[in-house]
Amino acid sequence: MSQSKNNNLSVECPCCGAHPSIDAALRKVISHEPPPPKRNALDLGQAAALLQEQKARREAIFKQSSEDVKIQSQLLEKKFEAALEKNKDAPITKPTRDIDLD
Repeated sequence: MSQSKNNNLSVECPCCGAHPSIDAALRKVISHEPPPPKRNALDLGQAAALLQEQKARREAIFKQSSEDVKIQSQLLEKKFEAALEKNKDAPITKPTRDIDLD
């Protein structure tokens, strides 16, 4: 049994960083140690900077949206005034109803 332990090879996987133990005589994996977990979390400074960027982006989108609403209301006002001017000189007539046609 002690010789079998001497025949074990411990290697590191170049892709993921795991450590499999391989028996040289059997050419099979005996044990496997998973790679250490990768930390995807940001440190506090990076997280604060990311929050500031998102806040600035939200503010810019809100300002753009409010400007669009102002422009839209001005456009509607101009259209209403143009339609009012167009129909200002037209005589007011009573609309005909279907019942009046009989």
